Amino acid sequence: MTTQKELRQQILAVRDELSAGEIEAKSAAITELLFKTEVFRDCRSVMFYAAFRSEVQTKGVMSRCMERGVRLALPVTLPASRGLQPRLVTDLALDLRPGYCGIAEPDPAKTKTIDPAVIEAVMVPGSVFDLRGGRLGYGGGFYDRFLAQEAPQALRIGLAFALQVVAGELPLAAHDQRLDYLVTDERVYAFSRIE
Repeated sequence: MTTQKELRQQILAVRDELSAGEIEAKSAAITELLFKTEVFRDCRSVMFYAAFRSEVQTKGVMSRCMERGVRLALPVTLPASRGLQPRLVTDLALDLRPGYCGIAEPDPAKTKTIDPAVIEAVMVPGSVFDLRGGRLGYGGGFYDRFLAQEAPQALRIGLAFALQVVAGELPLAAHDQRLDYLVTDERVYAFSRIE
């Protein structure tokens, strides 16, 4: 059986082969499908991630959320506790700075924390996804911990390219959190989360 690490490596190698144009086009398709999803459109307070390398690009969808008056949070990564601290962002150009692993994060000097309990939906990055709501992150467990302990009420929405979705069931660990929705460049999947 393929291990989590091997699956991650295989899928990320394929994702990394996408051209900048392909990433942009597929990310735009994901943005459109996300906004057609009623449950997401109704959210007034959401947490996104800043895209890194070949991830689904989130800048466009975050800008649209802000234009609609949605409260936008992004996480500051806390490596010592393997946690995430959501902070309100009001200006994507001015409020972010390089953080953990060089990923853009809110600047604590320019942003305020937001209570995770008020976040209605969390956009979850990942490396591999399955058709039962399973998700493999990048191995740190930051989002799994945050969703389980800090924001269990939030909808979990995975954003991924269709090439990141596998047909079989992922080899998940007990602490791996399942998704409520997965939005790809081809379609939206809705899941009944299994606890």
